[in-house]
Amino acid sequence: MEENKQNRAWRKEKTSNSLHEVFSSVPIPENGSFKKKFMAYVGPGLLIAVGYMDPGNWATDIAGGAQFGYTLLSVILISNLFAIVLQHLSVKLGIVAERDLAQACKDHFHPVVNFILWIFCEIAIAACDLAEVIGSAIALNLLFGIPLSWGVVITIIDVFLILFLQSRGFRYIESIVGGLIFIIFVAFFYEIFLSKPEIFPMLKGLIPQKEIITNPSMLYIAIGILGATVMPHNLYLHSSIVQTRNYPRTDEGKKEALKFASLDSSLSLMLAFVINAAILIISAATFHTSGNKDVADINDAYMLLTPLLGTTLASIFFGIALLASGQNSTLTGTLAGQIVMEGFLSIRLKPWVRRLITRLIAIIPALIVSILYGEKGTAELLVFSQVILSMQLSFAVVPLVMFTGSKAKMGEFANKTWLKILAWAISIIIIILNLYLLKETIFP
Repeated sequence: MEENKQNRAWRKEKTSNSLHEVFSSVPIPENGSFKKKFMAYVGPGLLIAVGYMDPGNWATDIAGGAQFGYTLLSVILISNLFAIVLQHLSVKLGIVAERDLAQACKDHFHPVVNFILWIFCEIAIAACDLAEVIGSAIALNLLFGIPLSWGVVITIIDVFLILFLQSRGFRYIESIVGGLIFIIFVAFFYEIFLSKPEIFPMLKGLIPQKEIITNPSMLYIAIGILGATVMPHNLYLHSSIVQTRNYPRTDEGKKEALKFASLDSSLSLMLAFVINAAILIISAATFHTSGNKDVADINDAYMLLTPLLGTTLASIFFGIALLASGQNSTLTGTLAGQIVMEGFLSIRLKPWVRRLITRLIAIIPALIVSILYGEKGTAELLVFSQVILSMQLSFAVVPLVMFTGSKAKMGEFANKTWLKILAWAISIIIIILNLYLLKETIFP
C-alpha cells in the first residue's frame, strides 16, 4: 500500500543549489577542539540574525516602546524563543535531508501548491526588501540630508555591492555581516547607557500582559513585532546556507553538525534579541517616560534623541546603526530570493538580475509613498510591511514543522514528541494571531 503523502520519504534525486556551487564549502577540522569546530560553524546564524534586527524591527520596536512603554518586551522575548525553535528546525532540515525548505516543498507538494507557496514567499521577500529600502533611505536622509525619494533610488546601488561580495566567497560575506552587527550592537549599547532605563519596569515588561491581546492597537504592533522577528524567508535561507559547511554526510557527522549549527543559530538569535530589546527599551525610556508617546517612526526618534539625551552623538550613532542594519538585511534578502526561486521553480537567474527584480518591486511602492506622503507615509508603510511578513509566516512554518516531524523523511532525526508538540503549538499561535489581526483589520 502506498505511503500517506504527508509521510513519504524524499525523492532520491535532489535539485542542486547555485549558492553551493558559487560558495565552496567551509572546511570543518576533523580532530579539532570544541572551540575550533564551533568557530568553523559560526556564520550562518549571524546571517539569519540580521533578519531579526532589520529596519522593520526598528519601526515596530520604536512605536511599541513609545506608545506602551516596556509592555511589549515580552512579545520580543516570546517571538525570539519562537525563532530559536523554528530556526533549529530549519537547520535540521538542511543538515539531515540536505535540502532547503523550498526544495523540500517541491519534493512533497503538488505543483499548484508549490506555485502558491512560492508566490507567498516572494511577497514576504518583497515586503522585507521594502523595509530595507525605506530604512536605508531614512538613514541617508537623517545622516546626509538626502531627500527620501532620492534615497529610495540610491538603494539600487546595493545590487553592485551584492555582486562584489558574492564574488569573494561565503566566509567574506559572513565577516562583513558580523562587522556590521558589531556596529549596531555598540551603537545601541551607547544609547542604553545614555537613556538610563528603569530596571524593575523593564523586568516586568518581560512578563506577558493580557492587555496585549485585548488592546487592538497594541495587538497590531505586537503582531508587527512577531512578523519582524520571525521572518518566513529566513527559514528558507537557513536550511540552505548551513549546507555550506563541509561536514561528513554520515549520521554521526550530521549529529555533530546539527549540534554546532544549532548552537550558532541560538547564540546569534539571542544577540538579535538583545538588540531588538535595546531598541524598545531606548524608545520606552526616552520617549514614553517623557510624555512623547506619539513617537511612532524612525524620523521622530532620530530628531528627539539629541534634545532628550543631551548629545548629538546619540542621533549620529542611531543613524549609522540604521544604515548598517539596512545594508546587512539586503545581503540576506538577496540570498533568500535566489534559494526560493531555484528551489520552487528550478529557475536560475544571474544574481544581479534576481536582485534588481526584487529591489524594483520594493522601490516602486516606496517611491510612490515617499513622493506623495513623505515621512509619515513611509513610516506607516514600514510597519505595514512587517504585518505582511507575519501574515506569510504560516505558509513557511507549517511545511517546515510537518517535514521535520516525519519519521519517513528524517529517520532517527525526526522531531521528538515534545518538540513536535512545541512546534505545532507555535504554528497554531502564529495562525490564530494572524487570523485575529485580519479580522481586526477588515472589521475593526
